[in-house]
Amino acid sequence: MEDSRLSRRGLLWGAAGVAGATVASGALSQLVRPEEKAKAALPIAKRRTPVAAGPPAALRTDHSVDYAPAVWVEASESNYTSSERPEAYPIEYVVIHLTTDILPIMLTKFKDPAERVSAHYVISSTGTRIAQCVRERDVAWHSGSVWYNYRSIGIEHEGWTDQPVYSDEMYEASAVLTATICAKYDVPVDRDHILGHVEVPLSTHDDPGTAWNWDKYMQLVETARPRIRT
Repeated sequence: MEDSRLSRRGLLWGAAGVAGATVASGALSQLVRPEEKAKAALPIAKRRTPVAAGPPAALRTDHSVDYAPAVWVEASESNYTSSERPEAYPIEYVVIHLTTDILPIMLTKFKDPAERVSAHYVISSTGTRIAQCVRERDVAWHSGSVWYNYRSIGIEHEGWTDQPVYSDEMYEASAVLTATICAKYDVPVDRDHILGHVEVPLSTHDDPGTAWNWDKYMQLVETARPRIRT
């Protein structure tokens, strides 16, 4: 994104008219407010291309989500690696990302086979919308590290690092999702296993940025974790 990021943030769902129409007509319509579909989309910014560990296997047809509050908006089969985790690889980390784009554009990127990027989940800035784009058993290409990709779940959050607006609702929605993942895969709720993208070894990204409140976030995850049944 270039200029006026805060003003553009006011168009988070207004940009869905063009981008949303190309993403997933049924699923994305649940993520976009109908009265805002007519507004124009913002340009798509390029992201760093992660390295894949080989071609993905055949695309699955099971579209049920792993996390009940999420809506299924599948990434292109060219943007993730089919797997059978945690049997094939243990899930040991949750990696926190920031989109630097509005949610509909991120979903469009994940559906574009030329982008070679994806994440398991994307959460809106309001915390009221969650999209699942890759099944948890599969390997999303999100961290820039093949080793971490195979052993982590990636969660994108709608926003910008230079002018972040992290709502309480977004923190809470994300924390419950992370706590659910930690409970399901026995991931320790600590900063050694819940990482920012910037903390992945050799990362060239700085998200989720210095404004991300890790103390608040971890407290929310720790509070939610005991209430989740496995």
